[in-house]
Amino acid sequence: MQLQDKVAVVTGAASGMGKAIAERFSSEGAAVVLADLNADGVNNLAEKLEKNGGKAKAVEVNIANADDIDLMINTAVNEFDTLDILVNNAGIMDGFEPVTEIDDDRWDLIFDVNTKAVMRAMRKAIPVFLEKGQGIIINTASSGGLNGAHAGATYTASKHAVIGLTKNTAHMYAQKGIRCNAIAPGAVQTNIQGSMKNVSEFGLERAKLSQSLIPNVGTPEEIANVALFLASEESKFVNGTTITADGGWTSAF
Repeated sequence: MQLQDKVAVVTGAASGMGKAIAERFSSEGAAVVLADLNADGVNNLAEKLEKNGGKAKAVEVNIANADDIDLMINTAVNEFDTLDILVNNAGIMDGFEPVTEIDDDRWDLIFDVNTKAVMRAMRKAIPVFLEKGQGIIINTASSGGLNGAHAGATYTASKHAVIGLTKNTAHMYAQKGIRCNAIAPGAVQTNIQGSMKNVSEFGLERAKLSQSLIPNVGTPEEIANVALFLASEESKFVNGTTITADGGWTSAF
């Protein structure tokens, strides 16, 4: 029970990696706030976790909305008296558009979800961490945040920004008991493809060059294992880094 009596918030908890992380954290003793726009998904997961003896609270959250971010963090404090772990996992994909095909509104939406929401959640959670003298932040980045050929320009830029934000936050609060790390998954079985719209034929064709090197596709549970490591005392000297979990995909670059 590596997370006994800890309280965690997990965004994008209704499916995929977020769901797997929430389930793993709960099995390790954490109370979990499940945040997602899919209310039925997080309500069903909360019911499942509680039936298994865990503590969970589902919250319908649009992470592009600042008020919803505040509600999410406040729910953890109000329901479970504190917050120990913040997992910024929710994200959306672009349509592999190169820079010449970027739509301004789509750029803004992807950055609102993938990057600004991460900043807002950390901005809201860190005062709680500072008051108690400790806290852990785990941001889901992407192998696309380390390289240029895994997605379109917008998603790539948004995830590069998450990694930069992770590093800066880790440095700024390293002496305050707060750790901030990121996970860069490669190809993983999730439903993020559902957020793709108007896929660029040119961009997708270029991305196929890197995709042809994918050795295998990971599972959400494998990413949850990495998140558990970063949330536990086993990683207490790990701060400001990005763990690449891609089955060896980017080792070819």
